[in-house]
Amino acid sequence: ARNGAMVAYQGDVHFEHKGGGFGRMLKKAATGEALRLMQATGSGELFLANDAMLVHVLTLHDDSLTVNGRNILAFEARIDWDVTRVKGGTTGVLAGGLFNVQLRGTGLVALLSDGEPLRLDVSEAPTFVDPQAAIAWSGGVSTNLKTDVQAKSLIGMGSGESVQLGLSGQGWVLV
Repeated sequence: ARNGAMVAYQGDVHFEHKGGGFGRMLKKAATGEALRLMQATGSGELFLANDAMLVHVLTLHDDSLTVNGRNILAFEARIDWDVTRVKGGTTGVLAGGLFNVQLRGTGLVALLSDGEPLRLDVSEAPTFVDPQAAIAWSGGVSTNLKTDVQAKSLIGMGSGESVQLGLSGQGWVLV
């Protein structure tokens, strides 16, 4: 679970820092992906929350999910995770927005959203989203970055929408 996300528990639950190993620590430091995790063990009921955000529980069945680290609340210990680079992007563009967390395996995942999310089927039409608004996308989705930088953008006259995350394939994206 996200560090500090416990709001209550009943029973015998214990908490410890869960760093993910040296390799993941280096990736998190190099990419700016600031997901800090704790592991809860024991028996009982654990209640988690983060800044009164909405919680959405998804079930993965031997599948993967790419998630913006700030939208992860918790996932079962049997789910493997790693910091990954959004395919189609170049290092340095959108610092912090190009790197996400990939969850892979079978089990429950709890995601956060600030308001009710919109689920878009990316196979229905070309789909583009603001990289900062993308909560998560399913395993069958491919990504690329679309840029629309104009001279106006350099002098503060741009639309504010000069970079979009393009999604295609079979699956969905939550924004």
